[in-house]
Amino acid sequence: MKQCLADPQRTHFGGGIIVNPEFNQGTKGWTVFGQGAIKEGTSERGNKFIMARSRTQSLDSFSQKVQLEKGKLYSFSAWVQISEGSETVLAVFETPDGKLIHGGKVVAKHGCWSLLKGGLVANFTGLVQILLESKNTKVEIWADNVSLQSFTEEQWRLHQDKSIEKVRKRKVRFQLIYANKTSMEGAIVSIKQIKSGFPFGCGMNHYILKDTNYRKWFPSRFKFTTFTNEMKWYSTEIKQGQENYTIADAMVKFAKQNGISIRAHNIFWDNPKKQPQWVKTLSPEELRKAAAKRMNSVTSRYAGKLIAWDVVNENLHFRFFEDKLGENASAEFYKKAYQLDPNTTMFMNEYNTIESAGDEKANAFQYKKKLKEILSYPGNSAVSLGIGLQGHFDYEQPNIAYMRSSLDILGSMKLPIWLTEVDVKAGPNQPKYLEEVLREAYSHPAVQGIITFAGPKSAGFNEMPLVDNDYKNTAAGDVVDKLLAEWKSSTLETVASSTGFSELSLFHGDYSVTVKNPVTNTLTSVNFKVTNDLPQGTFQVQIDL
Repeated sequence: MKQCLADPQRTHFGGGIIVNPEFNQGTKGWTVFGQGAIKEGTSERGNKFIMARSRTQSLDSFSQKVQLEKGKLYSFSAWVQISEGSETVLAVFETPDGKLIHGGKVVAKHGCWSLLKGGLVANFTGLVQILLESKNTKVEIWADNVSLQSFTEEQWRLHQDKSIEKVRKRKVRFQLIYANKTSMEGAIVSIKQIKSGFPFGCGMNHYILKDTNYRKWFPSRFKFTTFTNEMKWYSTEIKQGQENYTIADAMVKFAKQNGISIRAHNIFWDNPKKQPQWVKTLSPEELRKAAAKRMNSVTSRYAGKLIAWDVVNENLHFRFFEDKLGENASAEFYKKAYQLDPNTTMFMNEYNTIESAGDEKANAFQYKKKLKEILSYPGNSAVSLGIGLQGHFDYEQPNIAYMRSSLDILGSMKLPIWLTEVDVKAGPNQPKYLEEVLREAYSHPAVQGIITFAGPKSAGFNEMPLVDNDYKNTAAGDVVDKLLAEWKSSTLETVASSTGFSELSLFHGDYSVTVKNPVTNTLTSVNFKVTNDLPQGTFQVQIDL
């Protein structure tokens, strides 16, 4: 996603339901919100825009009233600039009762235009005022090419389905020929998917070591996991100098025996409250030595056995190590972790980047800023970084429009994005909201994996259990099973044409193909893989019989 352009790019959706979105009619349709004044501006190239001036409060802005309809999703965008410096600018929707709903944000600069992208899901019908907010009242807020486009749930779902068809599947063209290279007309082809190509996993905790039902249930559904607590520092070194990896080692062994890939969580956690008790009282020099020992111990122990490390957990919301060891503490951790385990992706891992439009600490732009700081640290340019988004959603309607805009912004970095700890708080709509979140993530081209922080109720997963104490599915478990089945190609049979060709659209993954010779009725089987790395279009699987 391009940012900081000399001229704003075109208006999305022609402005949607916004009146005078490009300000070609001056400020018609727009009014002052709060104090201050609004004025039409014109660039040196003749482009017209709107300005909010003489601001004394953060919400002093230009605004326009629009009618929202309950149940619809609204995609918002605007090209934004400020009169000096660099500031965060937020999109705000004010309801008739004065409630402020945040719908997106951007770091705007003077001298160039940046795209503010977001949205909201309407849970009421009525008028709202759209405005922009900046806490720095000394700056003027400028905007151009504003858009608010509405979508029904059906339209949004249609877009998701089209995206899934494009980014999660490929057309496969089978060419069936005899040894003499003539086509095998009438051959019966049976295609069975034996493994999904998209990592969809589940959290795992130590109960799996002693619960036989848990040990059977997990690998029957999932081949990817994140341990909830068992690799964390406060679990492996409760007392200084007394490391104990017994539980983590046993869980790693179980995962390996069952073909389950592990995202390691975590090397460090930046939250002061989540340190081992003895770490909290260390001097900076003592902490530096203890952290180096922890890094070498856990990373070297599991090097080559994992697909990812959450290197520093939640270091946009917290800064325990930065306050103690300096601003480059996290960057140094990433550098060292990558040196110790260079074939594993090193993730940041944060909450509220996709869940909450009102959390300014961890929005997509702050996330990008931190990633760039890590990569720019000397020696880190080659570090394989990943974007971890926890995905802890409240019991209220998830803002899927905002979620999509955040994924779009982060996706522009071309780094792997995983939803790492997905859950939805308990409530009557938990299954519905969980499905909405999972569909949005799976359909987004930048997302490369999903882990739900869920599991059996008997193992302590009380917020969003997937099975009850008797290992019968909960409503949330039904959602997960339904989507796992939906996102996998069913066993298919097709008959080769007169030219020996057969074409199918298949989900990414591993497949077994069995071909029945129409003359001899003999069976021949081959395996093949459908991946995202294959070129667009079709490829051939040639079978000589």
